Amino acid sequence: MKRPGRIKIVIGTRGSKLAMAQTKLVVDGLQTRWAGLNFEIKVIRTRGDDSKTAIEDIRAGRKGLFTGAIERELIEKKIDLAVHSAKDLPSTLAPGTEIAAVLPRAAFDEILVATSPCDLDSLPGDGIVATGSVRRKHQLHWKRPDLEIVDLRGNVPTRLRKLGTGQWHAIILARAGLQRLELDPNEKGIDFEGATFSTAILPREVFVPAGGQGVIAMQIRTDNEQLREMLDAINDFDTRLSLRAEREFLRLLHADCNQPVGVLATVEGATMKLRGQLFDLEATVPRQGFVEGPSEDAEKLAAQLLKQINGD
Repeated sequence: MKRPGRIKIVIGTRGSKLAMAQTKLVVDGLQTRWAGLNFEIKVIRTRGDDSKTAIEDIRAGRKGLFTGAIERELIEKKIDLAVHSAKDLPSTLAPGTEIAAVLPRAAFDEILVATSPCDLDSLPGDGIVATGSVRRKHQLHWKRPDLEIVDLRGNVPTRLRKLGTGQWHAIILARAGLQRLELDPNEKGIDFEGATFSTAILPREVFVPAGGQGVIAMQIRTDNEQLREMLDAINDFDTRLSLRAEREFLRLLHADCNQPVGVLATVEGATMKLRGQLFDLEATVPRQGFVEGPSEDAEKLAAQLLKQINGD
């Protein structure tokens, strides 16, 4: 593709500090490859950003809460490119749109952030842990049924500030978000606004992440061929394959509402490993599965994983 002239690209994103940091990564990548581009960042408020949104919707992690308004602006051609946290996207996109590219995946670990040094096993028996994720809630109940689990809303800085009030012993955050906000834990933990919080990486075999966790997805209209070609220059192929498998698993499962589910694909050379974890709503112990095979068979592996988990 020839180097484009002075083209302006309007990018739609949420207004949180994390969303803006992720959008900057996209802009920096594109400007490195295509120096002639101009960018306009349009901040779009979503239902998930509204404090009046029903807590039941937040608890259930309903897909589209953080992306629906941005997708509408994309369809209406008010923006050219939407930048999302891939885990927030429904497994079925708005008609006439597609994920054109993804950046390299950040860490997908879950981190326990606590007011005093501890890990999952050493949290006190009367401990209070706050999380806004139904998946994390079930994972916690599975391994630590003695803990009290309460709801938590807000962006990453807001959650850390709430933890600092001393209402809870700990919260759970995605390491990817902390990294992108330059809050990745050091030997002491996290230093934030004069406070230091202890951190512990939670076991991956228990805390299987949300599909797409740690992935920045770029969504365009399918008829925008020029932008698709430009985005291809910053697309990470292995991350894209992993996301395809995870999203296909969720699509087959119809897990866009309140299903507590984790799924993770990793690509090692020509091989993909795919792990899934599904909690029935009243169950304590999850149904789990693991498959591996050629990485180009992402959708086939997703179907195999679901059959294994369902015992078919």
